[in-house]
Amino acid sequence: MPPMSFNGIVTKVGFMKKTATVTVSRWVVHNLTGKRIERSRKFLVHDELNQLRQEDLVTIRNCRPISAMKRFTLERILKSPEAEREAARALRAGETSKATSSIIREASELKQS
Repeated sequence: MPPMSFNGIVTKVGFMKKTATVTVSRWVVHNLTGKRIERSRKFLVHDELNQLRQEDLVTIRNCRPISAMKRFTLERILKSPEAEREAARALRAGETSKATSSIIREASELKQS
């Protein structure tokens, strides 16, 4: 089989160890009406490090059969909305803790004066 790689969205993760379900969509033109139709297919993908999360945008590549259904492996993560959200929360929490610590410091300085 020639090497194939697809971009898709992780739709299901965490139900099987080292496995995620990735949905790959493509657009085709209907022969009779000429309208564009979205076709999609789900692939089981081997994720060795269990790093994928729901709604990640990933690139997958075909490989030797890993199990009865798994024929693809994770090549790279293009975008991870959940990881970006967690990073933003951590940044906001750090700013909040800095602000509260500065307020507490100022209050203790006022008490000492």
